[in-house]
Amino acid sequence: MRMRKKKNGDKRLAACAHLLAEKPEQPIEDTWRDFGRAAEMHLEIGCGKGGFACGMAVKNPEACFYALERVSDVMVLAVEKAEREKESRKNDNLRFLLTGAAELPAYFAPGSLSVIYLNFSDPWPKKGHTRRRLTYRGFLRVYFQLLREGGELRLKTDNVGLFDFTLEELVALGLTPYFVTRDLHHTPEAKENVMTEYERNFSEQGIPICSLAVKKQGELASESESTTASVPADAEKESESHV
Repeated sequence: MRMRKKKNGDKRLAACAHLLAEKPEQPIEDTWRDFGRAAEMHLEIGCGKGGFACGMAVKNPEACFYALERVSDVMVLAVEKAEREKESRKNDNLRFLLTGAAELPAYFAPGSLSVIYLNFSDPWPKKGHTRRRLTYRGFLRVYFQLLREGGELRLKTDNVGLFDFTLEELVALGLTPYFVTRDLHHTPEAKENVMTEYERNFSEQGIPICSLAVKKQGELASESESTTASVPADAEKESESHV
């Protein structure tokens, strides 16, 4: 779904500039720089309108959250929502990154993140667009480099094709999820689940949500074992967020 150009988008973003994290001179190793205290760092990739990030920041006040979105017209809605709901957050623990997933190593140091969330990423269903999927093994290698040992990657999607592809990519890297379901909302984990706007719409239509969680435990399979490639510079070109 293509987001319409937002009226006065630049001015609206500027009004919430205090919630936008700038690209650091050196990758972030801890939360002192943006939050003034030490805490676990969590990252959502593709935050859409910000519902999940805002909800998680309230639910987990002791952690610090970064929410990434590459489409500025979507980011406007996310930061404005966060600003409207700032009183609901016990701590100042939420920042937004206006960039793409391929740029993550410039923002975060290896081993610095505790949890990475991928929520309803663009499925890029065409076979020729495999390397643009945010769960392509080149991206997965980046995520697991940034996760600490024991850190987690958590995914939710309505797209069964993307879910199956993700499972195959994880296996290729020698990774085994500890949680896998094709109907998240009918599992015990649903009680603690924070929904995105996109997810809520699907839930109301009775569409099942696929989900998985996998931990970083040791090294990934080597490139020769997994026949992987690095993420191309234009991997996210023309990608649209689900909102």
